[in-house]
Amino acid sequence: MKNYNSRSETKTLEEKCEILDIWDVLGRRWSLLILKNLSIKKVVRFNELKRSIKGISSTVLSDRLSELEQEGLITKKIYPEIPLKVEYALTTKTKDLELILQSLNKWCKKWESKN
Repeated sequence: MKNYNSRSETKTLEEKCEILDIWDVLGRRWSLLILKNLSIKKVVRFNELKRSIKGISSTVLSDRLSELEQEGLITKKIYPEIPLKVEYALTTKTKDLELILQSLNKWCKKWESKN
């Protein structure tokens, strides 16, 4: 029987379970909704994104967008115009996540309909 509490075994389990790292980002409130909206519309401006997510404040949306950008999940393009124009889009890396988001959306709808 293996002892999973040993230091070397725990480190190995943590290294194999990188989902915990990404879940720190995706598990934050609003993150998945932001990514879902970006996957549907491809390129979205800040106010358009805010209107599409009911109940999110501008401050929280800005914070989540910054976090997602720092993690390399979205890009932010700033146009030197007045007023300032900023667009957000999924990175190539995150586009692989679209299938997972679609599957998760189907799963949610399935269970919502049973309640």
